[in-house]
Amino acid sequence: MTLLRLILLGIGVVYVLPAIAAALLWHMGEHPRSWRDADWSSAAILPSPPTADGAQIMVLAARTGGLKGAVSEHSWIVIKRPGANRYERFDKVGWGRPIRRDAYAADARWYSNVPRVVARMDGAAAVAAIPAVLAAVESYPFAEQGGYRLFPGPNSNSFVAHVLREVPQIGAVLPPAAVGRDYPTGGRIITVDADGRDLHVSLLGYAGFSLGMRSGVEAHFMGLVAGFDPLRLALKIPAFGTVSLR
Repeated sequence: MTLLRLILLGIGVVYVLPAIAAALLWHMGEHPRSWRDADWSSAAILPSPPTADGAQIMVLAARTGGLKGAVSEHSWIVIKRPGANRYERFDKVGWGRPIRRDAYAADARWYSNVPRVVARMDGAAAVAAIPAVLAAVESYPFAEQGGYRLFPGPNSNSFVAHVLREVPQIGAVLPPAAVGRDYPTGGRIITVDADGRDLHVSLLGYAGFSLGMRSGVEAHFMGLVAGFDPLRLALKIPAFGTVSLR
């Protein structure tokens, strides 16, 4: 078997088959026909209103709408400033001004899909990091109208991934199903996180890899992510997400 055939076989087994399986499972489920039919209300997974004590930084994600929901999630950032009794939410979307603030409840469903918290920072650490998060939001290079492309990016997940790379003390990467997270928002093929703990190589979001303390070992192909996280003993399966081996 030639090297090319081996590469194609590997792509088929690692990326294409999971994507097909995810699409079939998605097709069997019930989903809103359009954004007009979807439920965008709070899923009540966060206290509302939050207590005024302390501060929080959270990253939430939920499956998106249409067929793309079979393989991808939408992610957003939520902060609660110290002494405040309300959340602030930041999303990037494909309509209107891309960076939207408080357009939805902090824990709102996305296309009727209930979100989950994928990263969280509390207390003094959050107080110290909130200014850096706000600065990263402001520095996002595709914040203006028109600065959105569904695939390979920059999209909603490219925005959140940018913030996480700029504020590595949050200590998280987006889930494997966050298609667009590996788009190089800085325009460089090779990037290193601000604290030097993760390396990212990306060919305009179409293919690449990541290595590091947060990412583990990842290989990216057409927005899909496969990999292994040795520190957390978890597999990263394209279209499905992270599966813990503990």
